[in-house]
Amino acid sequence: MARRANKEIGDLICATKEGVQGLSIMVEVQSLSKGYGALLAVDDVSFAVKQGEIFGFLGPNGAGKTTCLEMMEGLRKPDSGKVLIKNIPVWPEPGKIKKIIGVQFQSSAFYEELTVQEILQLFAAMHGGKLALPELDALLEMGGLSEKRRAYTGTLSGGQKQRLALMTALVNKPEVIFLDEPTTGLDPQARRRSWDVIKELQTSGKTIILTSHYMEEAEYLCDRVAIIDYGKIVALDEPKKLIDKLGEKTKISFTSSRPLDGALALLPGAEVVKARSGEGQVLLAQDQGQAIAALLEAARKEGVTIKNLQVSVPNLEDVFLALTGKELRD
Repeated sequence: MARRANKEIGDLICATKEGVQGLSIMVEVQSLSKGYGALLAVDDVSFAVKQGEIFGFLGPNGAGKTTCLEMMEGLRKPDSGKVLIKNIPVWPEPGKIKKIIGVQFQSSAFYEELTVQEILQLFAAMHGGKLALPELDALLEMGGLSEKRRAYTGTLSGGQKQRLALMTALVNKPEVIFLDEPTTGLDPQARRRSWDVIKELQTSGKTIILTSHYMEEAEYLCDRVAIIDYGKIVALDEPKKLIDKLGEKTKISFTSSRPLDGALALLPGAEVVKARSGEGQVLLAQDQGQAIAALLEAARKEGVTIKNLQVSVPNLEDVFLALTGKELRD
């Protein structure tokens, strides 16, 4: 499936560039490639990210997304291709873009005997500056760490350390922020808080590029996503448009007090997958509202009680699996 999608990616990239013409391009990646021996980890990748956009970079383990990010961040030299941030070439002088980017890595280690506020000041000093008290307070509040400002980092929970890592990426007031799996390992409450922070950053005008293994996260946060597989971009668009292109129908499952077989066959725009009294009755429909209304009306006419009605709509995870396959990769 991924290979079939490859032949369409040229058109997708062209459409992307046409769609952002006239707007401020913050990041542009041109024909980026990186190999390790016989393995081509990133293979001729191109895309552009506009100012104020949250751009998701998704792919299975080993697909090349972190390698691509590291070349964009100036941490790993590409074999070929270009990366421009605010029209400044990242290579061969990556130091030129350090003042305008912030980076949160997949995992971060902090000096355990320094406090939270000392860590933030240390990172600010590494960028050649110092956080004024109002700036420090604002970062602590944004990260939900105000009550932990004097706590040693060795005493923080995993979620608190992850939020601190995000705050360290902001100490130099970057215009472009790279987040590599920013919510991995967080509980649902902490993950939602991190989503709020990322949305706040976008509202303030920041451009954000993130990787994630959580499709719900990417669908909620990202204006556009690129799916990479075996080093190549196999899809690039807004999440909703990718879902629509998949063409999957909504699944409607329910139980009923007695069979509705004949009535189900007459429902407009619905395909009967399984029709059995009691359990496991399933319909597929392009228009879920129309199908549910028709189902309830048919049940009313037949004097049948509908129970346990559940609706499952296509999502970005369906797109991801369709393009990259379902096999486990390490």
